[in-house]
Amino acid sequence: MKRLFLALTLVATAAMQAQTIEVLPATPAAQLVRSLTDGSTADIRNLYAPSGYQLVWTRNGQPTPQALAVVAQLEGAAVKGLVAADYDAGQWSTRLSTLRGDAALARFDVALTTSVMRYASHLRSGRVNPREVRFELTADANQIYLPAFVQQMTASADAAVLLASIEPQHDDYRRLLAALAKYRRIAAEAKNETALPVIPKLAAGQTYEGLPQLAALLRRNGDLAADAVVEGNVYQGTIVAAVKSFQSRHGLDSDGVIGRTTFAQLNVPAAQRVQQIEWAIERWRWIPAQLDGPAVIVNIPEFRLRARDGNGEELTMRVVVGKAAGHRTPVFDGNIKHVVFRPYWGVPPSIQRNEIAPKVAKDPGYLARNNYELVSASGKSLGSSVDADTLRGIRSGAIQVRQKPGTANALGLVKFLFPNDNNVYLHSTPQQALFARTRRDFSHGCIRVEDPVALAEWALRGQSDWKKEKIESTIHGKRDDVYVKIERPIAVMILYATAVADADGTVHFHEDIYGHDVQLAKVLAPQTRGAAVMLAAK
Repeated sequence: MKRLFLALTLVATAAMQAQTIEVLPATPAAQLVRSLTDGSTADIRNLYAPSGYQLVWTRNGQPTPQALAVVAQLEGAAVKGLVAADYDAGQWSTRLSTLRGDAALARFDVALTTSVMRYASHLRSGRVNPREVRFELTADANQIYLPAFVQQMTASADAAVLLASIEPQHDDYRRLLAALAKYRRIAAEAKNETALPVIPKLAAGQTYEGLPQLAALLRRNGDLAADAVVEGNVYQGTIVAAVKSFQSRHGLDSDGVIGRTTFAQLNVPAAQRVQQIEWAIERWRWIPAQLDGPAVIVNIPEFRLRARDGNGEELTMRVVVGKAAGHRTPVFDGNIKHVVFRPYWGVPPSIQRNEIAPKVAKDPGYLARNNYELVSASGKSLGSSVDADTLRGIRSGAIQVRQKPGTANALGLVKFLFPNDNNVYLHSTPQQALFARTRRDFSHGCIRVEDPVALAEWALRGQSDWKKEKIESTIHGKRDDVYVKIERPIAVMILYATAVADADGTVHFHEDIYGHDVQLAKVLAPQTRGAAVMLAAK
């Protein structure tokens, strides 16, 4: 569905560009606009050329109300997690005060058009193409035809409302904008504070000289009530509970004991938290601006899955994701097509070659003991006996290894298939103890779900009699590899955000386990961003 929307958008855009005709400029100001737009982007030319390069942001030598409203939006771009300087913030006052003569009017017009197009594009689909950071998301699907949008802006009674209409329409995104404002205030308040004194370990009942500073930090972040009384230097009572709240929000064991890791998180500057929120906002602009229908969203560093029907109800559960060292879960999107009960596990070629083959070479009984079987290229079962020829076939991939269904199967008893080139899917697991860990990157890249029965019931809602009872009887039945087609479209998005805001305003921060924040920070660095902005302005 998304690819169709993308295709239609591109076709429509190409058609509009192909139909653009140029009307020769009839006034000196229009001639100057034509000169200024020569060599600029196709979007800018396609705005001005059909009208004979007429000024769109001024009337009778004065800025229109729409121009002033747009300038205000550009100056306040920081509230959207953007960099106002990218849209010439700080220069508009001078430009407005010197709007005299055709040359100044033409320069102002083209500059404002260039900045608002850039701003609208960034607001809609982000500053970075996700492919540039190896995220397999198609932000192009969010693109709008900028000449037509700017034409709307020049006649709009409310520029802020019109711009808001092209932003992502997700609650997660809106909550992050609110969190951004909150943490900007926190960062301003904490600007001149020094780091907390670090000691090896602080447990309840111990004295700590930095307790007043710790209490101030926890109050500012909302973990300690504003009216909570903290006296002396003994770490106890309400402040211990506040630390537990802080630990929970930062993906740590919430035991109230402040060790090396908790001290490190407490001493992360609030300005860095602001950046995490900005990076999360940027990434939310890379997915479809709005989701029509149900969706499953997995946030990798949060180790959490949310299944939503678009009616305010949400199913949430913990997940296990790919190991940070060598088996990272990719960031991509797709559509769930089938639920499979009692599945076989076709061992991926890399695991078969690098892990299974060496074990079989040392122990020929390994396959039979772990419920594996060999399968020919035609799909015929070859049993589990191993000789020199079959070992060579396993190593080369000519023979496939698969694990039979059952409680010991690596996929558990349920898997959720969504076609993708990464061979990644959602599935259950016999290793339930892993869900109790705070950090849960243990898989080879697939995503293990905590409550597969609940997710299956949610995915199959409205289909025949696929209620919990039938799902459980199928799971524990005798039929293997039972495929059930999903009748309603269900989008699935594997995302990556180290900052998450809840509906109640609570903000959670998570470890950058794959280093994606570091990579995005480099792409968005001032020198890199400046070069991109200059290129966009041409």
